[in-house]
Amino acid sequence: MSIPKAERMQFKVGKYDVIAQPMNGSAHMLRYTVRLHGKRLGALASMPTESDCKFMESPPPVPPLKPFVYYRPGRPKKGATPPSASGDLAANTAARDDLPSDAIPDALRGRIND
Repeated sequence: MSIPKAERMQFKVGKYDVIAQPMNGSAHMLRYTVRLHGKRLGALASMPTESDCKFMESPPPVPPLKPFVYYRPGRPKKGATPPSASGDLAANTAARDDLPSDAIPDALRGRIND
């Protein structure tokens, strides 16, 4: 006995015609093809909303790509104080060499006892 395949459906979302047909190799997933006045706008794997269809009809403008990153921080100025957050963090944490080899973190201790 084989799995029944989803059937082809056609419906409207606002002014857009949507055709739902099974994807190749899939029994349940549908490909939703969006058309406007017979012209294909695109296809989606999920049920399109009217907003999705509007974006397919006239997508928003995309800014041009920047060939080079303009903000490149350099070395710190002479006499600048080093960031203190890294110094506090290093003072509060123990070095890996200081931990005993048989120490078990608390997060793993519950898994070992179960």
